[in-house]
Amino acid sequence: MNAVYHAPVLVREVIDYLVTSRDGVYVDATTGGGGHTKAVLENVSDKAQIICFDRDADAINEARQQLQERQSQITFVQDVFSNIRDRLYEMSIGKVAGILFDLGVSSYQIDSGDRGFSFQHDVPLDMRMDTRSGLTGVDVLQTYAERELADIFYRYGEERNARRIARRVVEERKKRTITTTGELAEIVKRIVGERHLIKSLARIFQALRIEVNAELDHLSKALAQTTEILQPGGRLVVISYHSLEDRIVKNFLKERSVDRKPADDPFARQDIEIKPDFRILTKKPVQPADEEMERNPRSRSAKLRAAERI
Repeated sequence: MNAVYHAPVLVREVIDYLVTSRDGVYVDATTGGGGHTKAVLENVSDKAQIICFDRDADAINEARQQLQERQSQITFVQDVFSNIRDRLYEMSIGKVAGILFDLGVSSYQIDSGDRGFSFQHDVPLDMRMDTRSGLTGVDVLQTYAERELADIFYRYGEERNARRIARRVVEERKKRTITTTGELAEIVKRIVGERHLIKSLARIFQALRIEVNAELDHLSKALAQTTEILQPGGRLVVISYHSLEDRIVKNFLKERSVDRKPADDPFARQDIEIKPDFRILTKKPVQPADEEMERNPRSRSAKLRAAERI
């Protein structure tokens, strides 16, 4: 496995916003290769505990190797982060001091090529972050109706040629099963041509990956659980890489940082306001400095938002 599985972004900023207690319990909801967890461990005492979640078994294995010197302080959990509340309950862990979400795919997942996340490699179109789950990229392309495909390409990829690409996918799958990243890339190329190909491929592959892994649904569910998991004064830190993720995080924090009506509970008294759950710490999202973007070009799109549990 690569010496650098995944270069963590905004490390100093993560520590500044996340770590408030040197002896606390922290959750790294997206462990990757363990880069952020390692930084947290360097800024807490040997009494602190970190619960490391990841859907990807490779990420868990890599993090174990990178963090083996302090594994007595770490619990690894291979699971989707929308199950954080239940898994912490199973471990008899109450409130935690901080939760970090570093969204998207890791550098290793993109560069290794064996999962089909990147159009740079002609490999089977898998796209599952957790290979134990059922739905693959092939399944989506072969079984979804044309309108569903168009909706996915437009909603999750913001691709303006979504309908034409979806139509071509349906036409091609009548002739053969679309099984590889190269075959999908060729379909997109026939629609958009060479000039806009790279950007369209990035959008289509992003959209398909989001659908396969239900990324936005899991994010919304996980964010809703943070109010129950974080202790007063505890910190929520989220790094997103595209507008869809960032919008969900922004809207969640905006909604949960003001007084609101109990609209989701029809039996609650509507004349009673629910007090805010969070105090927003980042009026605008924090982005990498120029130096970091030069060192790690993939950090360019990163946006960090943070809030404190009231």
